[in-house]
Amino acid sequence: MLGIARAALSARPPAARPIALVRASLDTLIVAALAALFLVTFVIRPFYIPSVSMVPTLQVNDLLLVDEIAYRLQRPANGEIAVFAPPVNSGGADYVKRVIGVPGDTIAIADGVVYRNGAPLREPYENEPPRYDLSIENYSIYVDGRPLDPHVADVPPKPLWQAPNRIPRGFYFVLGDNRNYSDDSHVWGFVAGARFIGRAFLILWPLSRLRALES
Repeated sequence: MLGIARAALSARPPAARPIALVRASLDTLIVAALAALFLVTFVIRPFYIPSVSMVPTLQVNDLLLVDEIAYRLQRPANGEIAVFAPPVNSGGADYVKRVIGVPGDTIAIADGVVYRNGAPLREPYENEPPRYDLSIENYSIYVDGRPLDPHVADVPPKPLWQAPNRIPRGFYFVLGDNRNYSDDSHVWGFVAGARFIGRAFLILWPLSRLRALES
C-alpha cells in the first residue's frame, strides 16, 4: 500500500508546473505579438483601395497587404501591382497601379492594344481596351499625338534618357487595369524608382475576395 501511495504522489505534477506552462504560453504570445508588430510596422502595410482605377482586379474598399521590403531588395517588375507616391499632388495619398514598363522598355498603345518592346501584351486583368493611343518617342510620352507637358507630368529632361524611345533608367511606366478611368502614366508620366513603397501581394478583405495577387 505504501508503495502505491508513493507512486500516486510521484505521478502528480509539481505545483510549479502549471505556472511554468502559463509563463511559456505568455512568452509565446509576447513573441508572436512582437513579431506581428514588427511585420505591420516595418514589412507589411495595409492599403485600402479608394477608387475604380484597378477594377476588375481590385474593387473599391478592398483591403490589400503590401510588402514594403520587396522593392528594397529588388526592382519593380513588369506585371506587379505596386503602391507608390505619385509624381503629382495627391493630397498625401499613395497610388496603386500595375507596372507595365521598366527601364529600357519601349511602350506603345495602338487600337486598344498595349505593346511592350514591340510585342502585344496578353492582359486578362484589363477591364476594357484603352481608348487612347500612346507612344514613347523623341524623349517624351505622346498621348493621341501630343507630348505630355513636363511641367505637370514626370517626363525627365533629355540628358537623363539613354534612348529617345525607351523608358529612362530609374523610371517606370504604370497603368491602372481600368484603363479609361485611371490617372496613371498616360496622364502624369513616369514613376521614379525612389517613389515605390511596396508590392501588393494579397487581398485580405472582404473575406469573399481573399486571394493572392499575381503578376
